[in-house]
Amino acid sequence: MNTAARRLVAALGLRPLPHEGGFFRRLWVAPPARRGGRPAASAIYFLLTRRDFSALHRIDAHEIWHFHAGDAVEHVQLGRPGRAPRIVRIGNAFARGEVPQVRVPAGVWQGARLVPGGRHGWALVGCTCTPAWTAAGAEFAGRAEFVAQFPRSAALIRALTR
Repeated sequence: MNTAARRLVAALGLRPLPHEGGFFRRLWVAPPARRGGRPAASAIYFLLTRRDFSALHRIDAHEIWHFHAGDAVEHVQLGRPGRAPRIVRIGNAFARGEVPQVRVPAGVWQGARLVPGGRHGWALVGCTCTPAWTAAGAEFAGRAEFVAQFPRSAALIRALTR
C-alpha cells in the first residue's frame, strides 16, 4: 500500500474488511422501517488498493457503489450461469465511459478491482445498502464451483476469488 493510501486509511479510520478485502468504515445505519425489523439502510467508505480486490460475493440487499476519489474501479457482476459478466468502470473519466456509481441488485454476484495503469494506486468509494448490510446476508464465492457455473468467465473468477 502506498503512502497516500495509508494516509487515507488513517484519516478516515478505515480497517481491513475480512473475507472481501480492502478497507472500510461503517458510516451510517438507518433505523428499522418497522419495529423489531432489520435496519432500513447502511453506508460505508470502502478503499481498494492496487494489491487487493473486492472478492466475489453476493448480499441479500440492494447496493449502490459511489465513486469518490483515486483510480477507476472495474466492477464485475455475474448473474445467471451461462451469461456474460456485466463489467462497469466506476470513476470520473466520463469521456472514457466511466460512471460515478453502479447499482447491484440483491443476490447478484459482484467483485471489483482497480483498473490497471492508474496513477494513484487506490480508489475510495462509498457503498450504500438497502436494507442494511448484515454478515448473515453475505456469501462468498468458492473458486472451483464458481468456475464450473461460469466457465466463460474463469479467468475473471480466478482473479476475484481468494
